[in-house]
Amino acid sequence: MLHVLTVEHSIVNDFLAEMRNVIVQHDRARFRRNVERIGEIMAYEISKHLLRKIAYVNTPLGVHHSHVLKSQPVLATVLRAGIPMHQGFLNYFDNADSAYVSAYRKHSSLHEFEIVVEYLAAPDLTGKTLILIDPMLATGRSILATYKALLTNGKPAEVFVAALIGSTQGINYIQENMPEAKIFIAEIDTDLNAEHFIVPGLGDAGDLSYGGKL
Repeated sequence: MLHVLTVEHSIVNDFLAEMRNVIVQHDRARFRRNVERIGEIMAYEISKHLLRKIAYVNTPLGVHHSHVLKSQPVLATVLRAGIPMHQGFLNYFDNADSAYVSAYRKHSSLHEFEIVVEYLAAPDLTGKTLILIDPMLATGRSILATYKALLTNGKPAEVFVAALIGSTQGINYIQENMPEAKIFIAEIDTDLNAEHFIVPGLGDAGDLSYGGKL
């Protein structure tokens, strides 16, 4: 399943337009907040697809049969770019467990790289709903490496991939290598450049949120 938020035009289009804008990008707080807000909206959209149960809620005048989440998902984020989006999800799934993975590109040349996972902190994932959060779905290789690393902590019952912007190539890669995953993305850009960055994209989401790195 592939769900694209901007297919039906909404305020998400406005947030993304600001995030792409090279002038607005100088305001780091604004950039992080827009990422967080799209995370909130995406959490709401994903919540429509999660299992429910009946909860008997006592009101001052009686008992209401409420349809509530059967369980909270586990939110897994690729450091560091995913932190603002992760916070958006936590604002809605406020009792969710969190997992954090350090995954980065280790280049052997300008155009060739491997994904290295150096750090993992995660709860038991057995039978859980896992939401993998990464703002930019470029090649898809970081998400797949993150998922494989997380599987050492158990096999989830269902998997969602949540991203702000994805390339057609990256989406196809996830669909081929993680066919069980449901993909939620704010917007699709068709191209990758020679360095495997999304075009037109928005740049490096981690640097725009927290500053450049050596």
